[in-house]
Amino acid sequence: MESSQTFEGDNRLLFGIFLGVITFWLFAQSLVNIVPDLQSSFNTNYGTINVAVSLTALLCGLFVVGAGGLADRYGRVKMTYVGLILSVIGSLFIIITGLTPFLVVGRAIQGLSAAFIMPSTLAIINEYYIGTRRQRALSYWSIGSWGGTGVCSFFGGIMSTFIGWRSIFVISILVALLAMYLMKHTPETKGLTNIEKEQGKFDYVGLVLLIVSMLSINLIITQAADHGITSPFILSMIVAFIMSTVAFVLYERKLRNPLIDFLLFKHKGYSGATISNFLLNAVTGTLIVGNTYFQSGLHFNAFQSGMMTLTYLVAVLVTIRAGEKLMQMMGAKRPMLLGAALNTIGILMISLSFLPLTLYIIMCVLGYLIYGLGLGVYATPSTDTAVSTAPESKVGVASGIYKMASSLGNSFGVAISAAIYGIVTSATNIHLGAMYGLWFNALLALLAFTAVLILVPKGQYNT
Repeated sequence: MESSQTFEGDNRLLFGIFLGVITFWLFAQSLVNIVPDLQSSFNTNYGTINVAVSLTALLCGLFVVGAGGLADRYGRVKMTYVGLILSVIGSLFIIITGLTPFLVVGRAIQGLSAAFIMPSTLAIINEYYIGTRRQRALSYWSIGSWGGTGVCSFFGGIMSTFIGWRSIFVISILVALLAMYLMKHTPETKGLTNIEKEQGKFDYVGLVLLIVSMLSINLIITQAADHGITSPFILSMIVAFIMSTVAFVLYERKLRNPLIDFLLFKHKGYSGATISNFLLNAVTGTLIVGNTYFQSGLHFNAFQSGMMTLTYLVAVLVTIRAGEKLMQMMGAKRPMLLGAALNTIGILMISLSFLPLTLYIIMCVLGYLIYGLGLGVYATPSTDTAVSTAPESKVGVASGIYKMASSLGNSFGVAISAAIYGIVTSATNIHLGAMYGLWFNALLALLAFTAVLILVPKGQYNT
């Protein structure tokens, strides 16, 4: 094996990284489209299955920053392998029995798997791919991430219908093993020296405080509608969120090697990329509101609803490389602005639920196309800005924060969008409910545009 000083990232490593990323974003997320099959297979209620389905993304968001710190400290390649091994274990838990506890535990393990894989692979790319080669590598990383998210429901539906849902995780195991084989020639890379290791232990206290903070705010958002905002449970979660958040900020500022180095956000490019990434992941609520409205308001079946979003899936996959090329020609800021603007326009087109049915379908197909183009153009410039503006010794942590923004943005955006849709529908009608729910997502995209405009430097050329 070559030393880390002489090694250059090759296509074999890049393909291994791509497969590692896809194990979560495609395979683990495919369950969103097979809830009825899971409910039948595990003979349990709908609520329990929904908990299992959502648990993976939640735990990924909660642990990804800590896992990024571990990657910086103990080795990014090693932590990627840990993540891939956990992916295999999680898949085995899900498919070997028909017991619900195994399903829940397996999904939890998959969340931890993703938390290790995402920041570690980003840091490996930043270490071993330079200049335009790194931008190309990040494009393929983004295809695995954004693209996997886009096609997961279609993949899950196809596999479940024609082969059986367990086949999803059999393939996932094979892909994880292949990823490990392809990466075995990669020398280790770390962000912290031995001296820095001796200066401070890993920030376990900060990790616990962050988990309490993020878990409590997630429960507030997702459970307030059912329990009531003044219920003892929600009030206790509000208190827990406030106390843990304040304690976390105060504690982190005292440490030499904190879990989250707030000094990272002094880099305006990093701040702009991370904030806009959170917001543009939150617009995933567009898919939830749109699909629900298509089925409940327009009486489409699930296949027809999925076909309405097909232009979005294709556009994301096709244009991610275009975002890379635009970044090379004009810097990162303008493609990021263009992506956020296209997102806003596309969502506004999808929100026109008052139009006659035929015209509305045309607007939705075009709207999802523009929406997907926006995400594709935005993805690589944003990711590259996040990793290239962070200090070398903190790339793992910086990547972890960036991916935490992705997972939590997705979770919060879906929850709030669904709440707005339900509240407005109950108060007025389903057509207005869809419109207001989608307008909220358009507002998020507009805020992402504003964050990029204000924070990302005009001359941001990532090298």
